[in-house]
Amino acid sequence: MTHAADDSYGLAVVEDVGWLRVDDPSSPGTVRRRLVELARQVGFSETRTGEVGIVATELATNLVKHARDGAVLLRLLRSDGVGGVEIVTVDSGPGMRDPRAVFADGRSTAGTLGIGLGAVARLSSRYDVHSAPGHGTVVTATLWPAGVEVSPEPAAGLTRVMSGEEICGDAYAVRSVHDGLLLMVADGLGHGPLAARASSEAVRVFRESTHHSPAELLRELHRALQPTRGAAIAIGHLQPRRALLTYAGIGNIAGRVVDNGATKGLVSHPGIVGHHARVPRSLVYDVTPTSYVVMHSDGVRDRWDTAELPGLLNHTPLVVATSILRDAGVRPDDASVLVAQVA
Repeated sequence: MTHAADDSYGLAVVEDVGWLRVDDPSSPGTVRRRLVELARQVGFSETRTGEVGIVATELATNLVKHARDGAVLLRLLRSDGVGGVEIVTVDSGPGMRDPRAVFADGRSTAGTLGIGLGAVARLSSRYDVHSAPGHGTVVTATLWPAGVEVSPEPAAGLTRVMSGEEICGDAYAVRSVHDGLLLMVADGLGHGPLAARASSEAVRVFRESTHHSPAELLRELHRALQPTRGAAIAIGHLQPRRALLTYAGIGNIAGRVVDNGATKGLVSHPGIVGHHARVPRSLVYDVTPTSYVVMHSDGVRDRWDTAELPGLLNHTPLVVATSILRDAGVRPDDASVLVAQVA
């Protein structure tokens, strides 16, 4: 379970329920059943649940027919006591030059219900799509109950468990504060349940803390994680009005500020939060309204380049995070990516 934020701070709580491979004709049925179950779990009406099923079927069938290495992430959302569901589809090719065109009503992909991917745009509360020839396509569709409007999130993350494990040792969290956002990525030492215990404890303490300073938060987390294996953790305090990012990290969490293809690395120091860590020190970085802040665990190689994906930085943080995970994620390790948009 991964919490992206706490609704007591005005942001949605996000749970990554699980990834599903989509590689044979039976896969869309599995994706539809799982997402429909989640919609019923959070109290969707029968009509809205049926619409969830249509969106799931169209997206998964499109992967089977046209994609390569297709996968789906299913997510549960909660905001102000209201539940929602989200589906993220990702593949490694062949990509499309004009992905928005296939989401127009009346356009049907081969072998689907005949409703077409236009139904995804029409039935979703919010959707986004990015595609690049030779790289693949990412689609996100968020569905809230009929009549419910929830503002787009300024930050989004996702996790993927390593092959052979059932629970992810990585976690991320976002907290809204009076002058911006607090961002955290935690990578529990090792893998499996004990790693997940460390990262989950980091999320709990981060969400309940009254500190805003990344360095102070790391000190608090260091004390709290002593009974656990410990974790690599980085924390950023993004202040859009001041155009500043204050950042502190211990361990192998990578961070960058990305702006129109230019990147600036964020410094983390060696150590393990909860065990062997130097006194944390915050550094301050300039950002601009067009900047994105990207943080990820070492389950993601640090050689990704958003410039290789034209137009990516015109999309939502979730699409950016998913694209980075697809292109740079390492299968033999847990992986997590968190992306925040300054403006």
